Amino acid sequence: MPIKTEKELNEAQRALWLKTLAAMELRNFGYAISLLQGILKQEPQFLMGRQLLRHAAVAKQKAGKKSFFNISTAPIAIMKAQREIKKAPERAVEMIEKVLEKEPYNRQANITLKEAAVAAGWPEIGVFALRTLLEENPRDVKLLHELGQLHHQMGESDQEVEVYNRITEIDPLDATALRLGKDASARASMSSGGWTQAESYRELIKDKDLAVSLEQQSRMQLGGEALELQIAELQARQKTEPQNIDLARRLGSLCEQKEDLDAAIRCYQRAVELTGGSDAGLVRKLADLKMRAAEREIAAHEESLAGHGETDAIHAKKTDELKAAKKKRAEMLIEGVRNRVERNPTDLQLRFEFGEHLVNAQRFREAVAELQRARQNPNARLKAMNLLGVCYRELGMLDLAMKQLEDAAREIRTMDAMKKEIVYNLGVVYEKMGQPEKSLECMKRIYEADYGYKDVAHRVEKSYQKGQA
Repeated sequence: MPIKTEKELNEAQRALWLKTLAAMELRNFGYAISLLQGILKQEPQFLMGRQLLRHAAVAKQKAGKKSFFNISTAPIAIMKAQREIKKAPERAVEMIEKVLEKEPYNRQANITLKEAAVAAGWPEIGVFALRTLLEENPRDVKLLHELGQLHHQMGESDQEVEVYNRITEIDPLDATALRLGKDASARASMSSGGWTQAESYRELIKDKDLAVSLEQQSRMQLGGEALELQIAELQARQKTEPQNIDLARRLGSLCEQKEDLDAAIRCYQRAVELTGGSDAGLVRKLADLKMRAAEREIAAHEESLAGHGETDAIHAKKTDELKAAKKKRAEMLIEGVRNRVERNPTDLQLRFEFGEHLVNAQRFREAVAELQRARQNPNARLKAMNLLGVCYRELGMLDLAMKQLEDAAREIRTMDAMKKEIVYNLGVVYEKMGQPEKSLECMKRIYEADYGYKDVAHRVEKSYQKGQA
């Protein structure tokens, strides 16, 4: 059964949802939690509400004082919820949320939520429960295996591949993850390419000899003259077999071996067009090659600029070319993450990445909506607030920028890398607002912790030189 979105809430529920968002802005986490519990009791499949509920619980836990004499009643409540799973899994989900309200990262409670949600026919909530635990410990291989199995049950092969890739990065010797990852990758290609609808093997490979030849070629790592000959041979065959997808794919692979990225891109573009964009593997490969070509172009421009002084006539031209190349790369990143957001509209981490790329492309107005939603993700909250402040600043909304950055700065106690960036941006906003004293105070706070951060030393020391003069 599909999850519900905020657009599918009725009028009364939407009013409560808006009150919840206002309570979160005011950091009234207790009130927000009570509102969300009420909404989820009526609409348990409202995944975004459940995600915000967990964020509110985490924030409330961090803001509260720890007590050494507080005895947890979670084990008893979890046992009661577990007994309800077989009889009334929906009721078990509701019960376990009471535990997670006080202990959002309780391992057994989240696992029980996953089991109850799956039993109720809400596997997306099960995925959310496992990902909550992985936020605290991203290298928990056992949980990652459970997540991979759940994506498999849901038929989400692309996400399954991503999970098993994470496992192999952590433990390259995990044979099970390697095997299941390959199987998932094959299923993703087959389902997207329409292979599962073929009536016979002959429909898929009509030229058996060609299939064998291509398979043998794919196993070879050619070089030098042999590589050139193979490319020439396949180019000749492509003229007589322009609709052969495997031929285009193999030719692209050989051009990539040759480091001829432009030719490789053309070949993979042809293969994507022949499949109608239905093969996810081909689409990803094409995107990767385009990104490599963009990175190579940027590196070439930067190297060229390093060899010319600012007074050289060619310097301005190369600077413009570098800016154009970086903008092109930003647009490619935006397009890639936009497609992922469309496939996973409730993934708040993807929303943050989308907003971040829009900011890098200086598309500040578009970035605001994505970053506002990304604030609901506890892992991306502060980064999103910082970038929102930047967007408001660039759009001339200095009062909104100031509030956003001040709120973000208050949430971080130590002057770490994130706080330095937030406080620096806040100082720039104060400066634009005509409040130089407040701006200088921000720079001094950073100066005391990190002398070499950006131009902070210059700003602070210059203020003292003015005072002496």
